[in-house]
This record gives sequence, C-alpha cells and structure tokens, in this order.
Amino acid sequence: MRLRFGLIVLAALALLVPLPSSFVERAYSSALFPHVQRWTTAASNTTAIVWLDVLVVVVLAGVLALASADVMRHGWRGAVLRSAVRLVTIAAVAYVAFLAMWGLNYQREPVRDRVPFDAARVTPDAAARLARDSVVRVNGLYREAHAAAWPAADAIDPTLVEGWRHAVGMLGGHAAFQPARPKRSLLDLYFRRAGVAGMTDPYFLETIVASDILPFERPHVVAHEWAHLAGFADEGEANFVGWLACLRGSDAHRYSGWLFLYSEVMSGLPRAEAQVIAAGLDEGPRADLRAIRDRQKRELSPRLSRAGWQVYDQYLKANRVDAGTASYAEVVQLILGTDIR
Repeated sequence: MRLRFGLIVLAALALLVPLPSSFVERAYSSALFPHVQRWTTAASNTTAIVWLDVLVVVVLAGVLALASADVMRHGWRGAVLRSAVRLVTIAAVAYVAFLAMWGLNYQREPVRDRVPFDAARVTPDAAARLARDSVVRVNGLYREAHAAAWPAADAIDPTLVEGWRHAVGMLGGHAAFQPARPKRSLLDLYFRRAGVAGMTDPYFLETIVASDILPFERPHVVAHEWAHLAGFADEGEANFVGWLACLRGSDAHRYSGWLFLYSEVMSGLPRAEAQVIAAGLDEGPRADLRAIRDRQKRELSPRLSRAGWQVYDQYLKANRVDAGTASYAEVVQLILGTDIR
C-alpha cells in the first residue's frame, strides 16, 4: 500500500511540477536518453510484432481478470472500489514509465534555443518564396523519385538512416540513435480512420506507420517518427528533422520531403496567392497530391478523426506543448527562421 501511494504521489508531482528545461536537456535528453533509446529500440526491432500492442492486450486482460475475481470475492461494491484504486495505480505507473522512457523530452530546451534562429526571417514573403521553391523541387524530383523502387514498408532504409542521423547531428543531437523498423499495429484500422500517419511507441520506442500511407509519403512519415526516437518530442521539430533527413537522402526521399513541405507551407498562405503558386505544379506532383486526397477521402472518418485529434491536442498541451496539434505547422517557422538545409 505504501509503494502504491508513493507511485501515485510521484506521478502527480511529475505531472504538476515540470523540471527545468536546462536540466532535462543536460541530464536526460543529451545524456541518459540516447543510451535508453539505443538499447530499447534494438530490442523491439528483433520482431515485427508491435510490443506496445502486446502490452495493451496483457494489461487489459489482467485488469478484466482481476475485476472479475473481485466481483466474485467482494461483490460489486467492493469490486468497484478495488478496481478504481488499481486503475489509478496503473495510470501512475504508466505515466512515470512514460516520462522515464521518452516523455521527459517534452520538457527539454526547444530547437530554436539550441540553434541560431532569427524570428525576423519568418515573414509572409519568405513563406511564399519557400512555397515557390517547393514547387520547383517537386517538379524536378518527380521523375527520378518514381523511377526508383520504393523500399518495403517495413524496411529500415540505410540511406534515410544516414540522412536522419546527419539531421539530428546538425541540431545538436546524438548521432548514434538507433532507427526503428516501421511496424503495423493492431490499431491500424483506427489510425487509418482517424487520419494518423504514424506513431512513436513511448515505452518500447518503436515506429508504427499506418498501412494506407502511400510510398511517396512514407519516407517523411518514417523520418518524422525517427525524429521522435531521437528525442525531438515536439511535432513541429519532428517535422523539421524529418524534412532535413529527407533532403540528405535519395531523390525519392527528397521528393517525399518537399511534397510534405509543399502542403505545409501552402496551407498557411492566402488562398489567392496559394492558387497562383499551385498553378506551377506539373501533372506528376498533382497526381500524387490527388492520390493523397483520395486516400484520405476513402479511409478517413471525419467524426473519429475530429475526436482523435481533440484528444491528442489535449495530450500535447498536458505535456506542455502550448500549441497543441497546431505545433505540427511550426516546421515552416523553423525552416525560415534557421535557414538550415
């Protein structure tokens, strides 16, 4: 009972009292976490099974079995009380483990404080220039990207790994992080219906990718999730690292990165200006963007997607990401403000 109470108190304190970002950066993100990540991901890479799926199934089965036993021994009233205490304890253990294995990275110093960042560079004109540049890039890369064979969905692409490690190193990260093999979860149907492209398992440090992601989307999606594995918990920063990783890969990787960025930067431009810039796209990239929209229209459940993203928005804000899901779009600010390519 004393241990259970201590765990609950520890979890509550961890939730309510953040650690200094400089301490987290120095002691956890730059010192302890790289070792934890390498060993944990190397272990979970040994099988195509998603270890998080197994954990969820085992915990749910255990909770139901114990609740059933409580009903038989103590009746419904006693079972409800015992189950409530048990669930609070499980939640406390899960949260402490989440922070220890990966979640403390939410409290590290932001990238814009670790590399030269000039907010004066982030202007509407600069965003428009970046959009026009992305049009030129995807037009130029389309043929070569599609001529190459896309790697298998569950493959660890060594060229992308090299680009990812280079990108992490450019932003002051540890170059020896372990890439994870992309896996398909038992929750794949939910991912597709909710519009979730990928996920990083915060306990076993796995990379999970939705099965409906198209081949030319996959390099940036995987690199984004690998950025999380390298300790970049913020979604905008992970998008930035993923984009930089793609730029240092093959033509197919660069195409994936620029096609992603095209959509991101265009979404922030005035409608009339965006239409003028979009007119410069060749038919090949247009067809790929249509394929993405068709996939989303076919797979997405608007109601489930809206609910899922609202929950995720609250999750991010609870982990001190003030922008919530809007942080995804901050990749454009990082690109413009740092001019790192």
